[in-house]
Amino acid sequence: MARTAVVTGASSGIGAATARRLAASGYEVVVLARREERLTELAEEIGGRALTVDITDAAAVKAALATLDACDVLVNNAGGALGADHVAGADPDHWQWMFEVNVLGTLKVTQTLLPLLRAGDGGTIVTITSTAAFVNYEGGAGYSAAKHAEHALTETLRLELSGEPVRVIEIAPGMVKTEEFAVNRFEGDAAKAASVYADVDRPLTAEDVAECVALAVGLPQHVNVDQLVVRPLAQAAQHKIHRGRLFQG
Repeated sequence: MARTAVVTGASSGIGAATARRLAASGYEVVVLARREERLTELAEEIGGRALTVDITDAAAVKAALATLDACDVLVNNAGGALGADHVAGADPDHWQWMFEVNVLGTLKVTQTLLPLLRAGDGGTIVTITSTAAFVNYEGGAGYSAAKHAEHALTETLRLELSGEPVRVIEIAPGMVKTEEFAVNRFEGDAAKAASVYADVDRPLTAEDVAECVALAVGLPQHVNVDQLVVRPLAQAAQHKIHRGRLFQG
């Protein structure tokens, strides 16, 4: 019998790539996001199931996930950044949105699916955070604060589930170039979004992160990858990025 994986934020980027990768590994994948058309297309492509839901709405999350009778793997991917202002000029509404999606959304989905994850032979919770969960940078206080909180949630959950056959894995990507993340952060300013990746030779792709998810999930159930930090070679640290050619061809 195929195992079931639930992936949030699956209408684009890392979530969509992860859904495709887990489906290729034989999982029955349930994809969650707000954009129904994109989600339905993805579900049809991978032979999965689409649940259109805003994960910040607790009642909607419970109603949607109540239709599931199994969950072996949960990938908490939904999240994002909004704005890059310094603290002095930051928009509190941006911070509110980032906490609701990155932290409270992860909390609501995890709480709802925990009974199913505990019920099987062994469950796995993967939460996609960010290297911003550990290192701060100018203009990133709101996003970093949200990701620090999501990291704290993940680490605490691992402690609280000690003694149960449920793995809690954190994957923290550095620079990932997707079609929407930076554009959304800069509220549609494509030029500003492009400048983030300017002259960086091969930033990570959504598919790279999806491979990391598949690797961690595919290990034997007694093997827990507590935390996997993954960056492009061009990014030696959060604050140190090589801009220029690294690879031939």
